[in-house]
Amino acid sequence: MSPIEFDGSPTPTLGVEWEFALTDKVTGDLSNSAAALFAAVGEHHPDREGKIHKELLRNTVELVTGICRTTGEAIADLTDTLGVVRVLTEELGVDLYGAGTHPFAQYSTQLLTEGHRYAELIERTQWWGRQMLIWGVHVHVGISHRDKVLPIIDALLNYYPHLLSLSSSSPMWAGQDTGYASNRAMMFQQLPTAGLPFQFETWDQFEGFVADQMTTGIIDHLNEIRWDIRPSPHLGTIEVRVCDGMTNLGELSAIVALIHCLVVDLDRRFSAGETLPTMAPWLVQENKWRAARYGLEAIVILDADCAERLVTEDLHDLLERLQPIARDLGCVDELAGVASIIDKGASYQRQRAVYRDTHSMRDVVASVVAELD
Repeated sequence: MSPIEFDGSPTPTLGVEWEFALTDKVTGDLSNSAAALFAAVGEHHPDREGKIHKELLRNTVELVTGICRTTGEAIADLTDTLGVVRVLTEELGVDLYGAGTHPFAQYSTQLLTEGHRYAELIERTQWWGRQMLIWGVHVHVGISHRDKVLPIIDALLNYYPHLLSLSSSSPMWAGQDTGYASNRAMMFQQLPTAGLPFQFETWDQFEGFVADQMTTGIIDHLNEIRWDIRPSPHLGTIEVRVCDGMTNLGELSAIVALIHCLVVDLDRRFSAGETLPTMAPWLVQENKWRAARYGLEAIVILDADCAERLVTEDLHDLLERLQPIARDLGCVDELAGVASIIDKGASYQRQRAVYRDTHSMRDVVASVVAELD
């Protein structure tokens, strides 16, 4: 069994990956125009190519930050790249669409990005792989030593429903309201290496798991483990992949700040000798389902004793408790934005309100696109 080296980060750095769909300005449907966008980036802004990434389908673009110290720095980085990309998308006649799913697009009309890795994924996963019209936000937080990684991930799972409820933006699928706040979360876990992480007690156990995956051909590379929260050993981070796509910079900054504060809080508590609280996998799984189904109206399980509480009530107390961490990390104002999401409603609620008023899923797409302004 080969050891997996964790290239620890000496400080709790931040990195953010923000996925967008490309939608046609006239029809609102998905547009397979990513190749043209990347060609335009290469021609006009070759210095930005490292911050604008391809994904599985040609209807998708991902904006990524460099290594940042604060939420404000990460959002400024994304804002800068976003400005460049939006000029190019205007010229191509497409919009950037930031929700977790598209309300009416059909998977059968989408084109695969060229590349062996993507073709192999579809060959293996077939119908489920072709269904992956989903977009999310991934947040990396730097961790100093590998021995902290798994305890922090296990404890962070207690806050899974908080993060998913706040970010839920995928209630509609193929022309129907699914009844879920986050249909994306339910869809993505159908891939064989996606979904909730296994809960390991030691790094050796994680290495043994990876060795089994590689020996049996389930994965060829570590990054093919697509868990909702996972170690990123080569970056020295924990990568939080819980969240649906986000429609605007304000909500993105709030949730990035919340993730940063949560990880740093758990890191400090572990470093101080505290045994971090965890829950059994079946409770974590139930919380994921409740958040995906009910969003901000979910009653979530809080601890191993099965205490329960409305997620928004628990979030209010959590925000208060994290204030000292937010001051240390320079994100007090951004963290305060979490309360604003609760007050005005999450994206899935706003999308449903538009549909109730207009009975038009095209108008839902327009409303999501407009929120980026």
